[in-house]
Amino acid sequence: MRQRWLAAVLERIHELASQGRLHFTLKALRELAALDIGLDEEDARHVLANLNARDFVERAVSKKTGEWMYVFKPRVGGLVISFHEEKDQIDEDN
Repeated sequence: MRQRWLAAVLERIHELASQGRLHFTLKALRELAALDIGLDEEDARHVLANLNARDFVERAVSKKTGEWMYVFKPRVGGLVISFHEEKDQIDEDN
């Protein structure tokens, strides 16, 4: 049931974002800066806190850890931004 696990993943992301417990890797921060649209960490947390099922793209197994990786691509300022969620942090493995 896609609905059940996707709802659980979104709930966890929203919970971590609202508690300020999302941390970005150096790679993720560089990629955020490379978008060149003026987004900072707080902006990215806000985007993550507002993810919804329409932003979900795929679920794949991480080559790095063997765990599920969830890919979301929300629209921000007309651009599509890619977020990868694995456990409690943004994943570095594409």
